[in-house]
Parts: sequence; C-alpha cells; structure tokens
Amino acid sequence: MKSEWRFIVSGPQSGAENMAVDEAILTASSEGMAPPTIRFYEWDPAAVSIGYFQRVQEELDIEKIYKNKLGLVRRATGGRAILHQRELTYSVILSEQYPGMPTSVTDSYRVISRGLMEGFRNLGLSAEMTAPLAGKLRTETAACFDTPSSYELVVEGRKVAGSAQTRQRGIILQHGSIPLDLDVEMLFEVLRFASVEEKQKMKEAFLSKAVAIEQLSKRTVTMDEMILAFQKGFAKGLDITLVPGALTAYEQELAKQLSYSRYNTDEWNLRR
Repeated sequence: MKSEWRFIVSGPQSGAENMAVDEAILTASSEGMAPPTIRFYEWDPAAVSIGYFQRVQEELDIEKIYKNKLGLVRRATGGRAILHQRELTYSVILSEQYPGMPTSVTDSYRVISRGLMEGFRNLGLSAEMTAPLAGKLRTETAACFDTPSSYELVVEGRKVAGSAQTRQRGIILQHGSIPLDLDVEMLFEVLRFASVEEKQKMKEAFLSKAVAIEQLSKRTVTMDEMILAFQKGFAKGLDITLVPGALTAYEQELAKQLSYSRYNTDEWNLRR
C-alpha cells in the first residue's frame, strides 16, 4: 500500500505568508504534528525571494524592487534570487527519517526531482534530470536559474525549475519555482551589476540557460492545468498517494506569527 501524504493548494499569498507557512509546516512536522506534505502556492504581489546567505545590498537594488511594487522576502533555504510572478511554487516537507529518503541533500534532490520530471512530462515536455556535479559551480549572477545544479530539471538543455533545500530539527524542507513565464527584463532591473556591459552579458547568458513552460509548450497553460500535472507527477514520481488537505489550526496560527515577526521584517529580510 502506498504511503499517504497531505496535499495542500494554498493559492496566491504574499511572499512573507508563503515562507511563513512553509516554516510552520516544518515546525509542526518536527513536533510530530504534521504528516509528509506537498504544498502548491502562488505569489501576490509578485516578489523577489532571496537565499538565506545572500547579501541584499550587494546583489539587489532595493529601491527598484519597491518602485516596481514587488515584494521582498528572505528564504530559510539557500540559493540565489528568484522573481516569483507567473509561476507555480511547490514545497515538500517531511522527516529526514522517511523510508527511502536519502540522507544527503544531493541524493534527496534526485528523489524529489522525479516528481517534478513526471509533472513536466504530463505537460508534454521532455524534461530530464541533470547529472550530479563534481564540484561547486562559479556563480555568474545573483539570480537563480542561472545554472542548473545536481539533479535539477532541464528541457532542451535549459533549466525549467529552481529548487532549494534546508534541513532543520530532523525535517527536510525543499521548495522550488516552476515558472509559466519569465520576466527577464524585470529580474535584471532589480539585480545589481558592476556595469551596463556586464548586465547585458549576464542577461544574454541567462536567456541561453533558463526557460519557462509557455516558451517551451508554445501555448497558454492554465494554473489549474499546472496543478493537476504536478499533483499527478509527484504522486507517480515519489510513488505515493496525495490526499487533499489543509493547514491545521496550529499551523495557521504559527504561520501568522512567523509572517508578522520574521518574514515581514527588515531585520530578517535585509539582515545581510
């Protein structure tokens, strides 16, 4: 009999709310109060999320972020900046002791990426997993999607999903961005560069390495279609049964507290 995981579709929320809910589920999981969970969500307003270790003032133009009415939030996970607009975001939250889940971050990426790969295939896209990387790649820009990491998904050699993972209190939290479309102009407007020439060079490189679903499928893909494709994809790829559910009252209250006290504060978001 297949394992049953909770499946939550949260819909659009602010960046602070999205990150707070992910952490609330992680906390509840660490206390034995939540089952393995897959959650899908969107962003309203559009927002830039930055990796836990990124230096905001060095890598992002804060004034332009606010001028363009974008949100800004720091993730609990590592990685680089992502502009969340027309996309489906997923999170996978479960115990490090879950049967069949590798102990290493890289190998667990491989397992979780199976669900993503099946989701892309459900949309008619021939996604493939990248091979494990032997060494650390040089970061070309502050943007995610710049270069695929180990076991990330590519179509026609270009990255189609960006993911990041953290492990806290015995729990794995992996979340990632599956873009329907990429606003590259907006992304590169809010990133900092040493010169106009460097910005143009990096933008051209980015365009050769990243791609969104609608560019590949050459048709309009609805959010409902995305949700169904990746719901079935995760169920097949991870060999589980997804049971529609919702946040518990405890998770809702904790998420509200975290959104207010952490993810909505400059102390957290601009700390580096």
